[in-house]
Amino acid sequence: MSSKSITFTPEGAVCISYPDLISSPLELQASIEKAFGSDPSSLGIIVVTGLPPVYAELRERLLKLAYYFSELDDTTREKYTDASSRYSFGWSHGKEIMNGKPDFLKGSFYANPVIDAPSVFEQYRTSYPEYYGNNIWPDPEELGVEGFEQAFKNLGQIGCELAAACQPFGIEFSFDTSCSYHSRRSHSALKQFSNSNISLPTLISTSETTKARLLHYFPPSNDASVSHTEDEAVDSWCGFHLDHSLLTGLCSAMYLEKTDSATEPNVVPSPSPSSGLYIRTRGGDLTKVSIPVDSLAFQTGEALEVATGRKLRATPHCVRVGGSPGVGKVSRETFALFMQPNVDQQLSPDITFGQFSKRVFEEHYST
Repeated sequence: MSSKSITFTPEGAVCISYPDLISSPLELQASIEKAFGSDPSSLGIIVVTGLPPVYAELRERLLKLAYYFSELDDTTREKYTDASSRYSFGWSHGKEIMNGKPDFLKGSFYANPVIDAPSVFEQYRTSYPEYYGNNIWPDPEELGVEGFEQAFKNLGQIGCELAAACQPFGIEFSFDTSCSYHSRRSHSALKQFSNSNISLPTLISTSETTKARLLHYFPPSNDASVSHTEDEAVDSWCGFHLDHSLLTGLCSAMYLEKTDSATEPNVVPSPSPSSGLYIRTRGGDLTKVSIPVDSLAFQTGEALEVATGRKLRATPHCVRVGGSPGVGKVSRETFALFMQPNVDQQLSPDITFGQFSKRVFEEHYST
């Protein structure tokens, strides 16, 4: 079976087309191994282009709602928080620890886009409220964010459907009855998965822990830690971190500028050529990555790194404000979909996903 030639975004991220992913996935081996492999230039991210037209419409609708939700007054937003889940459902602002301090530069709205109320034993709800709580949605009559729940679910569910098409990204795992572990392949398993193995698509499709995060990056004009010059820290809008998922789906960011005379913000280009998402390659180089508006990117998370014995590495990434005179009026909206297994899934002989994720939450949220 021949492989299709590898294509890249202008900034060097591997891209594949959705039609090819559906019709001829086995021909994408070279592209997938280039994106996720151990080559020093590999970024750990792949951009899926040519998505169905409805995707771009759903993205625009939801990302504008992220802005409108952020414009609600504090009292209204706080109605939709959940401290018992460490703010992992509903609204969260200033609760996450990033770069050693509470992060007020962005606000997030979390929900499971597939399941409103997971059907798990009570002991799991109690032990893992970050995953097995119930979704919290804005009141359908909440002025300014009407249709929020359905818009969130629509984009999240289409993201899950696209992830299900990503069979070629799969890594085969094999466990015996004593939970001894080995990784059967160090790169993409570009074939059908046998029934005796646990596949990445199966782990994702059977999970009740899928979580989506709608993000609003506030205009940084009043934050003293952001210099708005080209020598600012590269992680000035969001600190360097690893997702703790298996895979994360990422939408193209939308930049919005608030106007004095209109209730609806203007969609604008990124405030600076240096604004946006940055990734460290497997070799440690820093690369800016842009995701086209009609595309969805997938990057590897830390749970996948653990599950493959570090043969596949999680993708270190951050977000930079960028130096520009007008940056203080511009917000950044985006949407991330975290695909991960159930909490009792062994990632290795020594740790389950639930145990692993508890460690991550302890690092990023104060008790």
